[in-house]
This record gives sequence, C-alpha cells and structure tokens, in this order.
Amino acid sequence: MLDETLLDSPEGLAEADHRGLLRGAAEAGARVRTAARHSAEAGVDDLKPDGRPRAVLIAGPGAAATHTADLLGTLAGAGSPVTRLAPTGVAPAAGALRWELPGWVGSVDLLLIATPDGTEPGLSLLAEQAYRRGCTVVAVAPGRSPLADAVGGSHGLFVPMATAPYDQDEPLAASAPGVLWALLTPLLALLDRTGVLAAPPDALGRVADRLDRIAERCGPAIATYSNPAKTLAAELADALPIVWTEGTSAGPAGRRFAAALAELSGTPAVVAELPEALAAHSALLAGPLAASADPEDFFRDRVEEPPALHARVVLLRDRPIGGLTAAPGARDLALSHDTPISELEPEPGGELETLAELIAITDFAAVYLALASRA
Repeated sequence: MLDETLLDSPEGLAEADHRGLLRGAAEAGARVRTAARHSAEAGVDDLKPDGRPRAVLIAGPGAAATHTADLLGTLAGAGSPVTRLAPTGVAPAAGALRWELPGWVGSVDLLLIATPDGTEPGLSLLAEQAYRRGCTVVAVAPGRSPLADAVGGSHGLFVPMATAPYDQDEPLAASAPGVLWALLTPLLALLDRTGVLAAPPDALGRVADRLDRIAERCGPAIATYSNPAKTLAAELADALPIVWTEGTSAGPAGRRFAAALAELSGTPAVVAELPEALAAHSALLAGPLAASADPEDFFRDRVEEPPALHARVVLLRDRPIGGLTAAPGARDLALSHDTPISELEPEPGGELETLAELIAITDFAAVYLALASRA
C-alpha cells in the first residue's frame, strides 16, 4: 500500500531514502556536468579518430549497461552499429560474470565498458581480449578500481565515473538515476567525437539544464498536486503499469521506466511501442486486469480485503500534438475498457533534451513509488 502522506513529507522521504535515490535524481544535472568534465580531462574532447568505427560493442553488468546501450543505439539512429554484449555466468555477482567478443571483432571496432562497480574480473579479461584483437577499449567506471588498471594496461582510455560521497553508503542500484547519467554522459561525448551520434558539449549542457528544471518541478518539497512525478507515483499505487511509448526517444525511456519500477519498488510493468501496443495489449486490457472486469462489490470487506489489481496505461510521447499519432487510438482502447491513463510529453527541444526529460520524470516517479510503498 502507498503511504500518500509520505509523498508530501520531505523529511519523511529523506529518512526513508537509505540508498540516496532521491538525491541521485535531484543531482542528475550535476552528474552530467561532472561526467562531461571527467571525459574532457581524460582526453575525449581532443580525440581525432580516423573514422567512424565499424561496430560499437557495449559491455557491463545489469540494467546500467542495458539502458546505456539502448539509449546510445536509439540516438545513433537507423543502421546503428551499437550492440550490447550480454554476459554469461551462474549468478549476477561481479565475480561470476563473463563477457566474450564476437569472432569478427578487430581493429576497426570499438569496445565500451560501462560499470558502476569496476571490480568484475570478467570485464578486465574482456579488456585484455580486446587489446589482443587490436580493438580500441574505452571504459567508464569508478576511479582506482581494478578495471582502471586493466584498461590502462591494455592501452585503452579510462574515464573515472562521476560519483557522489553517498554512493558508497549503500550498494548502488543498477537503475539508480545518478548511475545512468554518470555512465552515459562520457560515452555520449565519445561517440559524438567518433561520428556515431550527435552530442556536442553544448547539447550536453542543455541536457544538464533540462534535468535541473525537472528536479525543481519534481523535487520532494513540491506538493503532489503540482508535482508530475509524485502524481504519477500515486496513480500507479496498487496498479499494473502498462507503459506505451510513441516516438523514437520515448522507447528507451519507457523500457527504463519499467525496469526501474521492478528493481526499485518491486512493481511489475509491461512496455510496448505504439501502434503495435494496441494489438499486443488489447486482450490484456479486456481481461481480468481491466477495471470493468471486477466492479466494486458493495458487500466487500474494505478493511480486510486488499483492492483488486487493475491496469493503468502510462503513455510516454516525444512527438508534437497534431502529427501522425496513435495516441487517440490508445486513449480510446484504454477508456473502452475503463482503464485509466496517465500521459507524459516533454517540452520542445532537441532529441537529447526530450529524452532526458522523460527519463527524469519517470525516474522520480519510480523512486517516490519505492519510498512511499515501503513506509
């Protein structure tokens, strides 16, 4: 059950936030600026590559690497050379994971390693394997980690991850807001230099500014009625989120939101892109999860029996209203089954900025739901 009174208690939220999730979300803009400075100090801005890499391979543990690869591949556009290397192993522990390069990898390819840990032996072995193949290696991880030594020994480029002192207080969640931007920003700067995507320094500055504005709108001191993240968290209480996305940038934002809900608050969610989502989820909305499938029983014991779980559609869009859109069909389908719908659409701006806004609001919402549900 969601404690809605906690949502409007900044002191209570701070006391419940043992993992620093709210601070990570609020400081996302600062993380972008710090990470951009770290990448510049590491020499990324001075790189003069011979050309665009044939393939960009991304390796790292868990959701952090998955989200980073998803975002970079989306921003690189059609025909993207970005591929994530999935690990193998018997457990998700750092020492149990292993990564292998495809047999075709060579000197015209680029390996990116992104991890908030840096102690994984499998990643150090991967850097050595890439060096033997002549593949360029760039890693973002905490400074003074074993991975930093391995990358240096492989003549690769190491960028220290932008961290905060409280990151060391508790184990970092892979979906934590601060982790994403600390890992993603240096890789955006690097792939801009190599011509894979467009993320010049001024664009990263606008992303940081947009994240700061979202933090002001969604911070713990802002009341629920005027706070889009708190409102979304309250709407998703005791609901199964059905996340529908429309537009290129909204896709990875929706997938990250579903992963963050699962990891941070234990809330299951399903996600799909419009217009295919309408066919994929029509049977789901017509089934027992629809609000109309279980009308309120007057004789139900409201104290002893928990409310039935019903679906709620969350529509994330990055297309302007008035363009070619499946949003009206999505609203009609949801409402025809008495399923409520929440909508988020970013303010106008560049692709990086609109993507950052969708991620920031949903990150805050996932954190609020996690904190208020555990009270």
